[in-house]
Amino acid sequence: MKGNFKVWLKAAGIRALKTLAQSAVAAIGTTATLGGVDWKLVASTAALAAVLSLLTSVAGLPEVDNAANAVHDYD
Repeated sequence: MKGNFKVWLKAAGIRALKTLAQSAVAAIGTTATLGGVDWKLVASTAALAAVLSLLTSVAGLPEVDNAANAVHDYD
């Protein structure tokens, strides 16, 4: 069980980090100039997206599900 949680945590963390980066890029991209970026808004938006990604991952991650199935296929 511990091993499965570590695999899930790593996969969910990677997915949340990617979501955070994508959200930050989208929030920054909505401004016309770098000086016009509201960095607090970018950070808040990106952090919320990462939290939502982690919560969504509780329902399941294809990466973890596929890895678990691959291990059992060889049993």
